[in-house]
Amino acid sequence: MQHFYELVDRHYHEMVEIRRYLHENPELSFQEVNTSAYIAKFYDKLGVPYRANVGGHGLVARIEGKKPGKTVALRADFDALPIQEKTDLPFRSKVDGVMHACGHDGHTATLLVLAKVLNQLKDELEGNVVLIHQHAEELVPGGAVTMIEDGCLDGVDVIYGVHLWATDNVGEVYYREGPFMAAADQFDVKIIGRGGHGAQPHRTKDSVLAASQLVVALQQIVSRNVDPLESAVVSIGSFVAENAFNVIADSASLKGTVRTFSESVRGNIEARMEEVIKGICMSSGTDYEFKYTRGYPALVNHKEPTEHLKKVASSLPGVLRVSEKAAQMGGEDFAYYLEHVPGSFAYVGAKDPDAVDVAPHHHPKFMIDERSMPIAAKLLGEAALSHLNYAPAGKVKTN
Repeated sequence: MQHFYELVDRHYHEMVEIRRYLHENPELSFQEVNTSAYIAKFYDKLGVPYRANVGGHGLVARIEGKKPGKTVALRADFDALPIQEKTDLPFRSKVDGVMHACGHDGHTATLLVLAKVLNQLKDELEGNVVLIHQHAEELVPGGAVTMIEDGCLDGVDVIYGVHLWATDNVGEVYYREGPFMAAADQFDVKIIGRGGHGAQPHRTKDSVLAASQLVVALQQIVSRNVDPLESAVVSIGSFVAENAFNVIADSASLKGTVRTFSESVRGNIEARMEEVIKGICMSSGTDYEFKYTRGYPALVNHKEPTEHLKKVASSLPGVLRVSEKAAQMGGEDFAYYLEHVPGSFAYVGAKDPDAVDVAPHHHPKFMIDERSMPIAAKLLGEAALSHLNYAPAGKVKTN
């Protein structure tokens, strides 16, 4: 692998250049026309075949080895977020109100340069590498579903992905077998009452009071209806009943999220929520509208690919720590790929170890340490190369 590592390091400055260009020119989910064209142009220069407009703005490239074998897929996302950047970076976003605040610019730069290196080594490959550049990871229904429907996983035996993680130090890699990231759902509730004068509450059907009771009651679903050994979150993110100070509002609206790992818990919470809403509305004389939108499913890593990724990370130059990470309540549509083929998704630390004040993901001051990108490239690249040329357990294949 030494030659592979040297090639990745040789292209580090190009990786940084790509990442900074993408950071300056972000595009929102489902609007990534220029980003997709930029990726296509890169593959045109390499002479690597690809399909554009896969499931939308997605792009899938394919590097075929000289020898027959299995097919490994590697995935990177490339959409940005509706956030106004507040960093002092010289390459900060040029687009008002749009920012790469989750590291997808780094993911794309990593995979593009890795593709360039793997293309140089294709005569040594025993099999094929599929490079999935996915649009719209940040916004449900996400880009993974339509890309899968459009055939991005056809013929793929295993898939790997990584996320540059800005709150973990450069040189750290985190893995987890089994449930790693939660199913991420959204709910919208409108309590419909009858407004009136604040001095005459007896003449109203108080939507604000009913909605306030609902905020408290919904918390009891997790504490009293979910097995304590299971993990679940029900959070209210928005409560709106705007009106004059002395007027009881006609209606109140709540928005929130549900996070789960188990499909049975997910279904039970959805059903129980409506029962609670209905009960409070009956007792208060109000009516309701309830919409529950299922987002990405739980991301569940497969055993053998995760063990393989762990073993690869443990021997990588520049990696100082390889650890199992606790399950995360954040969502990721990489989960859809894992429902179709075996695979694993890991975190690669992207924080400057000397940094004191570090902004989290989806923050206006979010940034990554670019030294994390070659580590991510080596991790994905060696996972692919060794999976093709060696058995997942690390033993040389026998015929």
